[in-house]
Amino acid sequence: MDVNEVLLPGVGLLYEFVNLEGDKVGVVARRSGDFELAVYGEGDPDQARAVFRLTGEEADVLAEILGAPRIAERFADLTKEVPGLSAGQVEVPAGTPFVGRPLGESRARTRTGASIVAIVRGEEVIPSPGPEKVLSAGDVLVVIGTREGIAAVEQLVRG
Repeated sequence: MDVNEVLLPGVGLLYEFVNLEGDKVGVVARRSGDFELAVYGEGDPDQARAVFRLTGEEADVLAEILGAPRIAERFADLTKEVPGLSAGQVEVPAGTPFVGRPLGESRARTRTGASIVAIVRGEEVIPSPGPEKVLSAGDVLVVIGTREGIAAVEQLVRG
């Protein structure tokens, strides 16, 4: 799907794409951090129907909700395209020394060569967790790397 990006001087950026029905969908990312979603026909963007407005925080929540189910799907597609690359899931058990500790303290990538690209915590998905993200018992780590690297992350986390 093609997304057009248009600079709106003094306002922010407009991102546009055409949906299945042929309507243009526009998302205005304002300099203030707020967002506005509008839908309009192929002709005149000045005839746009504002669908809703979001604060920056609300936009983050919506992006997380919409993006969460697709994260694993995208990584699965990536592993098909790159020979030797695999995706795996590793659950953080209650007894591991990493519970209650920041992810960075595990030094998982340095020690295993595999990358933790997301954390699934109940219904929440935390994409691209930083080293400061504290692990909880029951978290599921989404790991990308070689099969050996993923197995090493599992051994590391389980102790």
